[in-house]
Amino acid sequence: MIKPLSLELYRVIDANLNRLKEGIRVVEDIARYSQNNKTLSAQLKLLRHQSRVDTLLQLLNSRDSKNDVLRPSIESEMNRNDLQSIIVANYKRAQESSRVLEEMYKIIEPNLSENFKNIRYELYALEKEHLIQSV
Repeated sequence: MIKPLSLELYRVIDANLNRLKEGIRVVEDIARYSQNNKTLSAQLKLLRHQSRVDTLLQLLNSRDSKNDVLRPSIESEMNRNDLQSIIVANYKRAQESSRVLEEMYKIIEPNLSENFKNIRYELYALEKEHLIQSV
């Protein structure tokens, strides 16, 4: 059973769930369309689908992207040299977001916490495999 949360905690979850899925999607699309790696893109797609939660309406109600205090891009976010730098940045983005979700769900729904922990560790393994293959 999911415990009711404050609007602010739903907002943290919403932002990190979006980051997680977006980061995975970027890497998935590079693996699929640029590298023609069916196995890796399928594994990433599966992880993205495992990132779903049942609180979509609460998450949408908490969203306040117009007033996000760090909405403008910072210089380091604009500094990408090649596809590998994009791959690395998005694996890190997804890993960090899954860690935040893992922590948030410890107080809400521990089963989901374990799910996000598993996603994070799978991302670590896929990142290593992906980047070693790219060299």
